[in-house]
Amino acid sequence: MNPVWVVDDEKTVRWVLEKALNKEGLPVRVFSDGITALEALDQGEQPSVVLTDVRMPGRDGFTLMAEIKARAPSTPVIIMTAFTDLDTTVAAFQRGAFDYLAKPFDVEAAILTIRRAAQERADARPQEDQAGRGALMPSHAPAMQEVFRAIGRLAASRATVLITGESGTGKELIARALHQHSQRATGPFIAVNAAAIPRDLLEAELFGHERGAFTGAVQARRGRFEEARGGTLFLDEIGDMPAELQTRLLRVLAEGSFYRVGGTQALTVDVRVVAATHQPLERRVAQGSFREDLFHRLNVIRLRLPPLRERREDIASLAAHFLSASAAELGVPVRTLSPEALEALERFDYPGNIRQLENICQWLTVMAPSRTVERRDLPPEVLDADFGAGLAGSRVDADAAAPAAGLPQEQAGPEWTAALGEDARRRLGRQEPCVMETLSMSFERAVISAALAYSGGRRGEAARRLGIGRNTLARKCRELGVDAGGADECPVRINRTGH
Repeated sequence: MNPVWVVDDEKTVRWVLEKALNKEGLPVRVFSDGITALEALDQGEQPSVVLTDVRMPGRDGFTLMAEIKARAPSTPVIIMTAFTDLDTTVAAFQRGAFDYLAKPFDVEAAILTIRRAAQERADARPQEDQAGRGALMPSHAPAMQEVFRAIGRLAASRATVLITGESGTGKELIARALHQHSQRATGPFIAVNAAAIPRDLLEAELFGHERGAFTGAVQARRGRFEEARGGTLFLDEIGDMPAELQTRLLRVLAEGSFYRVGGTQALTVDVRVVAATHQPLERRVAQGSFREDLFHRLNVIRLRLPPLRERREDIASLAAHFLSASAAELGVPVRTLSPEALEALERFDYPGNIRQLENICQWLTVMAPSRTVERRDLPPEVLDADFGAGLAGSRVDADAAAPAAGLPQEQAGPEWTAALGEDARRRLGRQEPCVMETLSMSFERAVISAALAYSGGRRGEAARRLGIGRNTLARKCRELGVDAGGADECPVRINRTGH
């Protein structure tokens, strides 16, 4: 078992917990502040459980917990504090704490909490390992195959890599894969989002600061470049980096050295930089908002991640993975997609890409009423887009059939869509609720009734012509109040054989 880490600036608390844990036969390591604990984490040490005080000099317990979760997400963190107000308690759990100990606490109860945290982590590890392997799943898309091949070629390289792609395409996953398959895999992987940190704090975040460098700098602090020594530094949303920091970053890439904020001694680090952006950096260079020399320093090797709409063949396997992962996280049965639901998901364009698909799967795990997800169970944004696609497809069919019906092609089809739009406007003007649901049901009722009439009431044939399952047709008839005529397949087959 890895040691339990106790992080508290109170010597008495450290001493009591250390003695109690040793008595229980549990390995323990104590730290007087969060900075030294993070340094140990960066050097490869792995705690089984972390107990941390909230209010400490340097980095408070919540900041420490966030950084531990960013680097070792499976590590349970137990918060200790003498400030037992509601806000602190709620904040602890909202930020991912395993449990909360109010000082003064019973030592035996604390030991039980530590054992429970360690056991739950041990029980969850096989599941977490499986999820980690599935995070960068095999892909059948040619564009992703090129990305995988590039990762393999870059395994022995120290070249700077620029990852481009829309938001949500998995740029950080690719950066982590580059790190894990490189010769730096044993070193740290440090991720920084340049767009998420206020510009006046980003410099100190990247390069660190000396004591007294600015108000509040009560002690020296290492920056992300130092923390990534011997490993990989992932700079996400590099296109949002302020101009003054671009100059400093250029010097690090060119010379491998930098100064802390307020420092006078140059620091040299061995770090591989992987940058990512969803913005067209060439355009920002042309606009003067991004340094051209920095762009060329970053753009040594470029990997473009395709949006999910360009790799629809992967949607089924990704959805199955995300449904399994979210079910395991929530402790509920895994949802499966009906063919109609999967077809709708595969038609959706995913402006949020893989992240949006993952969010949809989490939504379905919570909101779907049964283990089999039907099309009607999908979230509104998918259903609305799928309904629009259905209208477009129906219009194309009507236009194609117009000459056979003796109608000018430009007049067949638009009439009913214009009528539908007018009906929608009237309903919206009356402030009717659920206009989309009402019109969707009307549309389905009309199409199903037409298919049943065309097939002479034979539900199997109607379902095949509509491209849906027979059970789905029967369910929709019940839901929409459509009379299916009671026709079955067997009487038809018997009549056709002459019996």
